[in-house]
Amino acid sequence: MSSKLKNARRIEGLDRNVWVEFTKLAADPSVVNLGQGLPDISPPIHVKEELSKVAAIDGMNQYTRGFGHPSLVTALSCLYEKFYPNKINPNKEILVTVGAYGSLFNAIQGLIDEGDEVIIIMPFFDCYEPMVRMVGATPVFIPLRFKPVDGKKWSSSDWTLDPQELASKFSSKTKAIILNTPHNPIGKVYTKEELQVIADLCIKYDTLCISDEVYEWLVYTGNKHFKIATFPGMWERTITIGSAGKTFSVTGWKLGWSIGPSYLIKHLQTVQQNTIYTCATPLQEALAQAFWIDIKRMDDPECYFNSLPKELEVKRDRMVRVLESVGLRPIVPGGGYFIVADVSLLDADLSEMNNTEPYDYKFVKWMTKNKKLSAIPVSAFCNSEAKLQFEKFVRFCFIKKDSTLDAAEEIFKAWKNQKS
Repeated sequence: MSSKLKNARRIEGLDRNVWVEFTKLAADPSVVNLGQGLPDISPPIHVKEELSKVAAIDGMNQYTRGFGHPSLVTALSCLYEKFYPNKINPNKEILVTVGAYGSLFNAIQGLIDEGDEVIIIMPFFDCYEPMVRMVGATPVFIPLRFKPVDGKKWSSSDWTLDPQELASKFSSKTKAIILNTPHNPIGKVYTKEELQVIADLCIKYDTLCISDEVYEWLVYTGNKHFKIATFPGMWERTITIGSAGKTFSVTGWKLGWSIGPSYLIKHLQTVQQNTIYTCATPLQEALAQAFWIDIKRMDDPECYFNSLPKELEVKRDRMVRVLESVGLRPIVPGGGYFIVADVSLLDADLSEMNNTEPYDYKFVKWMTKNKKLSAIPVSAFCNSEAKLQFEKFVRFCFIKKDSTLDAAEEIFKAWKNQKS
């Protein structure tokens, strides 16, 4: 092949993608899909109603402001000023993007240079590493260390950063750290004390923090979400990322946002105006109106920010019982809508699977084919050197209708009976 027809060097080695690979496997309608974070519950009625209203307005079907539809950035500013000590300028300190992916891409393209180092905490959402590598920067990895408490159920809070190990990753080359809380896939909700350790190091080494907080509302009993940008000295160095898909269970809308000081956001705006330019107008207007409805009732149980986590906590607890009933050891998440479990105890016969792949990859492919149940291998969220540390874990999604969870439970029950 002509050298002119080859890929650009910046994407070399980045062609494999866990979502492409495993979504294709789960496409068979006979498979119960607990893999991709794809809600099959209905989005809230008021969100759908607002979209149907907006679609009938001619002017709302044309381009809007490139950095965020005016009504949406105003709603976001009103919402988040309830949690920040400072006012948030809707036009200069908020950028609406094509999903949280777009927010991450803009931040990394706009703020990270070739030769910079970016600290990534493992496991990590899989796009962090390739996005960092595409700009010519070097990812520096640090794992969450699993320290379960004897005699207690495994919990996402058992996964912690070692402060000394974390400090050793910072240097004069460190440009940023990517934080994810609540965490995907583990479900860890970082405590105030844990975040303070990260904040202190960011300030000491003059480092940016890209804080992925897309699951900010999905926090369960006994846990509390803290925004690192509200810590002293952190607003000025933090880009906080949110998601409409996670907030309102509308992942297909692909709307996200970045919040931060204007002197950082303007660089993300530069990336956006020269790539996708703007996001869908009717979706942004409908989202703005949905936000206003829930902003006005934030103290009420009916507010979706309050009702969704209550609904999902019940589903989480059900998944814990189902997984334990077949001998698995789940890690009970404090937030998000995924649950990770150690599947090595099932002792599945994987002799026919590709031996060059990590155990969890083989297991999920085997389970999808033979049990008609899909999940996601957790080693997909690690760099190549760390896959062995995480390969006994798989991730199940529980933002599903009861009928979907019923079907999954039946599969597990039949599996248990087959083994006994």
